[in-house]
Formats: sequence, C-alpha cells, structure tokens
Amino acid sequence: MAESFLEYYEGKTGLTIGIREKLFDKQTPYQRVEVFDTDAWGHLLTIDGMVMLSERDEFVYHEMISHVPLFMHPAPKRVLVIGGGDGGTVREVLKHRTVEHVDLVEIDEAVVEASKLHFPGLGVFEHPKLSVTIGDGIGYVAGLENAVDVIIVDGSDPTGPAEGLFSESFFRDCERALKPGGILVAQNESPWVPSYRPAIRAVMQILAGQFPYANLYLSFIPLYPAGMWGMALASKGGDPLDGPLAERLAEDGDFLEALRYYNPELHRGAFALPNFVRQLIEE
Repeated sequence: MAESFLEYYEGKTGLTIGIREKLFDKQTPYQRVEVFDTDAWGHLLTIDGMVMLSERDEFVYHEMISHVPLFMHPAPKRVLVIGGGDGGTVREVLKHRTVEHVDLVEIDEAVVEASKLHFPGLGVFEHPKLSVTIGDGIGYVAGLENAVDVIIVDGSDPTGPAEGLFSESFFRDCERALKPGGILVAQNESPWVPSYRPAIRAVMQILAGQFPYANLYLSFIPLYPAGMWGMALASKGGDPLDGPLAERLAEDGDFLEALRYYNPELHRGAFALPNFVRQLIEE
C-alpha cells in the first residue's frame, strides 16, 4: 500500500495525507468505503477516494451543518438527515433539547459500519430519539409532505449515488416535506475549485426559485478541497438571520461552551461572503 493518500480535485492539484495503515475497505453496490490510520489526522474516512472526515477536523463540518439551521428555526422538533451515515451530524442535532425525533437515511450501510468500528464516539446510533433507515434518501423525502422542521442533506460530492441530491426535483421534494417555516441545509462544495462552481451556482439558483429565502454560508475544513466549504441554506419563512436566533441560543444553548467551532458570533459571520463567492452565486 502507498504511504500516502492522494486526492486530486483539480488536475494534479490536491491533498496528500500520510498513511500508517488501512483499517477498512469495502466495495459496495454504491461506492468504495475506506478507513485509514494517518500520521497527523487520526482515522480518515474516504468514499471513492474522496475525504469525508478525519477524527481531528470532523467537528467543523458537523457543528456547522447542524447548529446553524437548528438555532435559526424557532422550535425544531423533527429533523431529517439524508446521508450522514458516519453519525456526526446526528450527534450534533441531538444536543438540542427541543428535538424530539431524528430520522437518518443513509443509502450505504458500509458507512455506518465503518463509523461504528473505527470512529468510536462519532455517532450516537443507539440514541432513543434516533431512527436509522438504510435506503435511498431521495425516495424517502419524496414520500413526505409537511412532515419535518429541518432537513440536513449531508451527502458527498455530486457523483454516484449522491448526484441526485443536487437536482431540482430533489429540492422540490424537500420543500414539500418541510413544515411551514421549515429550514433546509445542504453541503455545497468549495467555491475555490473551478470544477465545483457549476454545481454551487445551480444549487443556489434552484433553491432561490423554490424558497422565499436562500443563501450560502461558509466554514473552513482543513482536509476538504481548498479548505473553504459552502453550505446552502433555504427557508420556507423569511430571512432566518432576522428570526429568533438570540432567543433560541438563550433557550437551548447550554452546550455551546463544549463546542469546538460553532459560536453565535461565527454563526452570523459565516453568512458574510467574500466578493468572489457573492459573484459566483449571483451570476
């Protein structure tokens, strides 16, 4: 086995991570799931050769994809997570006392298996408020109407089984599945990478056409391509930054000091976009 893991995201430009040992390798009908022990980032989960998370930096992605929408919603009780089979997003969602039930729909059971084996403490799969379904999240959400408060689309890049998570029909089904005032958030790639920009722009245009409010916010994840990562957020209500954020933080924010990335100041600042990102999504 090579001593380094390489992920190219633009030509021969990419990421190099030192590898000590391969811990897990399974080719499923959907994708190849691997786990490596690295020299600097702990255990590393990859899907089809793309980094999904490492033990050292996973908290950034999971905190930002979860707490931003949940603190923007006035009373999030039922949450749907599509993808996210590693369990990190659900772990963060379940820190909110208002949440009564979470449905996790993951297409590939191997992701759950790899997480349970090699990322202890990442997922909370036995939590009584959690229901795990191994199946197609696209089909699952198509069967819902006025059913959930928050939908979190925690998928991989728009290839293979995750390609449909970037489609207009999928986001239309998400809008129908949300209750009045519901919020949707979806990972939306890195604006630094030219090959990702068409997907970013397309998602934002679709959401702007289907929701009263749609915007992009940013987080910074060292092992994701180029480090800067976008999250697309859409709301069936008004601008959620004008909503009950302060009240929600006071009501349900007793765990904030234990978080490692998210905080109220960062929440607001994440929506302050560099000019080149504004221009990308406004084109």
